[in-house]
Amino acid sequence: MTVLPEVSVGLRELRHHTSEVIARVRRGETIEVTEHGTPVARLVPIARPERPAILARLDAEGRLRAAKNAGYVPDRLHPVAGGDPSPLTGALLAERESERW
Repeated sequence: MTVLPEVSVGLRELRHHTSEVIARVRRGETIEVTEHGTPVARLVPIARPERPAILARLDAEGRLRAAKNAGYVPDRLHPVAGGDPSPLTGALLAERESERW
C-alpha cells in the first residue's frame, strides 16, 4: 500500500466530515487530527492482506463457467410458457405491460 503525504485535519472538521475523512484514509492517506493546531491523533489505513477475487476463486474451484455471449442482455424477458398464470401473476404482468406504454 502506498502511503501518501500526511495531511492534518482539525477536530471540528473531522466531526463534521467524518465519512469523507475516513474515505481518504481508506484510499491510503495518513491523516493527523489536530485540536487548536496541536496534533492529538493520527488516522492511518490498516494493511489488509490481499484476498483473491470471488470470481477467480470460483474459477479455480471449477464452480464457474464463462458466459458464451459475454455482455448479452435480452431485449425483453417473456414469462414462462405454460398454463394460465395465477390471478396475482396475471395482475402483475398486466401492470408491467401498462407501464411500458
